[in-house]
Amino acid sequence: MPHVSSAEPPVTQRPWPVLGILSVGFFMSLLDGTIVNIAVPALIHGLDASYDQVLWVVDAYLLVFSVLLISTGRLGDMFGYRRLYLIGISLFTVASALCGLAGSPAQLLAARVLQGLGGALLFPQVISSILTIFPPRLRGRAFGVFGAIVGFAPIVGPIAGGFVLAHLGWRWIFFINVPVGVVTAVLTLRYAPAMRSGRTHRLDLTGVALATAGVAGIVFGLIEGERYGWGTIAGPISIASVVIAGFVLLGLFVVWQHAQRGEPLMPLSLFAGRAFAVGNWVGFVFQLGMIGIALVLVLHLQMARGYSPLQTGLVLLPGAVLTAIGSAYAGRLSDKIGGRYVLMAGMTLLAVGLLVLALTAGPHSGAGHLLPGLIIIGVASGATFAPLQQATMDGVDPRLAGAASGVSGTTRQIGGVLGTAVLGAVLSTRLSSALHDEAVERASRLPADLRTEFIENTTAGARRFSPPAPPDGLTPAKTALFERLGKEAFAAGFADAMHVTLLASAAVLVLAALCCLLFRPPRKETAPQAGAVPEAEITPHD
Repeated sequence: MPHVSSAEPPVTQRPWPVLGILSVGFFMSLLDGTIVNIAVPALIHGLDASYDQVLWVVDAYLLVFSVLLISTGRLGDMFGYRRLYLIGISLFTVASALCGLAGSPAQLLAARVLQGLGGALLFPQVISSILTIFPPRLRGRAFGVFGAIVGFAPIVGPIAGGFVLAHLGWRWIFFINVPVGVVTAVLTLRYAPAMRSGRTHRLDLTGVALATAGVAGIVFGLIEGERYGWGTIAGPISIASVVIAGFVLLGLFVVWQHAQRGEPLMPLSLFAGRAFAVGNWVGFVFQLGMIGIALVLVLHLQMARGYSPLQTGLVLLPGAVLTAIGSAYAGRLSDKIGGRYVLMAGMTLLAVGLLVLALTAGPHSGAGHLLPGLIIIGVASGATFAPLQQATMDGVDPRLAGAASGVSGTTRQIGGVLGTAVLGAVLSTRLSSALHDEAVERASRLPADLRTEFIENTTAGARRFSPPAPPDGLTPAKTALFERLGKEAFAAGFADAMHVTLLASAAVLVLAALCCLLFRPPRKETAPQAGAVPEAEITPHD
């Protein structure tokens, strides 16, 4: 058996620079989850790709990334966090170069799958390293940095993507990762300590297969459900059957983990501690409600108000900056009073911010009208990301840090994907009804022969999230009138649907805030905890 010292050794005397280095790769992996969205038209034109092919290029990264977190987190426990991080950042960098060099949609898709694998390998190792290199009294501040990146990266994606597309072309969205990845790998080798949990090197392959297939079924069904109309995929296979099969496989995975007496992929002892079990539930509900904020605002600004992707990113940027700043302060506050109270306050304030947005957003509202709600949401997000991670990981044995970070990451990814599907359905359903009413109200201002087509085309905009296009063959005057009334109807209908969706998200976040009461109050630290040790201090297990 490996020898682990009884006291937590000083893995590194300089944890903050190490965290900074590891956070670069972490930031890149999150950024590439959103930066490609803005390049969809450029990819269609540049690679002569179909819309469905490009959507797969976007979704493949998220699918692979989400599915593998449990397995890659456990691999970090067994083979070392730095080692897995280096493999992940190296693979991510090579895949980014291949993405930029791709000459066909198939080549780009394959490279994006490799990118997702690289991101999945490095992501859990950052959380595990925080538990390893920081003493308990500083972990809140460290998770503050983590939270700042989680909140900031998705907003920077559209801004950075818009700038690169305007000046360099779509390939540089990927090429720009290459020098950053190389420098990050070199700095990691130079400054990050080599560490692992001291566990024996055995991988539960049956558990990997069950967990991967189960999560893949659920995530695939939720991502692709809208594209298939939540119906049949091929033959007897439907979206519902794929999702149900995913849950069944996850159930079998849990049963298999319970039966393992050696080294399971996901030790069920993790859930014996209330903090980890409650934290995963709160994280799931939080992502379920949180994801609707960006979804609705981006659609409102781009489709209803006509903002470009770059302009949309700039409107959302102040909130992201406040999130980054607030995460650092929330982390320090969590160290003092406990993440439970900060987390509850943050989620409650998020719900308030959504209510303010629902009151101020309308068919003619621009950036100035949205700013008060965005400021509240930015501050509240900063008070949420870091305490949530800290409260979830509180009390986790550092030797199981990889498994814990993989499980928590997967839980939140599924919550986010489910939130996108559910809130997207709520928005689409309400929008269809609202657009019909708005179209009927304005149709009387059109010539009689265009009224029925105007109502049908405007109502159909709920499926495309866009205003109706005028039919061919109209005079310029009729075309302009059709377009103007269509844009007015869409803006008014979307504002109505947006209010309903924002209120639904606020209700979900209130539920998440109430769930925080299930956390135990913070207890005073009485003794140092046992932690991971440098690889050099571990006797290898033969």
